This record gives sequence, structure tokens and C-alpha cells, in this order.
Amino acid sequence: MVKNAFISVISQEENRGSVEFQVVSFTNKIRRLTSHLEFHRKDFLSQRGLRKILGKRQRLLSYLSKKDKVRYTELISQLDIRELTTR
Repeated sequence: MVKNAFISVISQEENRGSVEFQVVSFTNKIRRLTSHLEFHRKDFLSQRGLRKILGKRQRLLSYLSKKDKVRYTELISQLDIRELTTR
């Protein structure tokens, strides 16, 4: 699990319903499940759970990108989730 200053700042805000906090917690779960699945390749229930969490995080990120592009780019860069393309 990745615990950096960004995660601690979000968790100190006491706003656990915020989109940023939810994305951070989903990202931690995704990383934990990914490392689990590297060792247990035939754990199909965990694979299903991982796909569900990935879908939830994708929907939250889509919502955030439509609502506030600046917060979206900051979150993506700080969590190092994907490559940002410049348009």
C-alpha cells in the first residue's frame, strides 16, 4: 500500500465522502488485490472484486474529470495512476 503525504492530507480533512478520498482508498485496494493475484492466479472471486473496484474508480474519475479538470489532473499525477496526455 502506498501511504504518502497526499493520502494523509486527504484523510485528515475528515471528508471521507469526497471523490479524492474514495479514489485513494480504491487505489490502495486495487494495489493490494493486484499483489494478491500475482501470487494466487486462480482466485477468480478476487479477480471479480478487482474488476468491480476498477469500475467504481473509473466512474469516480470520469465524474471528477467532468466536474473539475484541475483536481482530476492533480489526483492522477499524485497517485501515478496513468500517463497524462497533453492536448
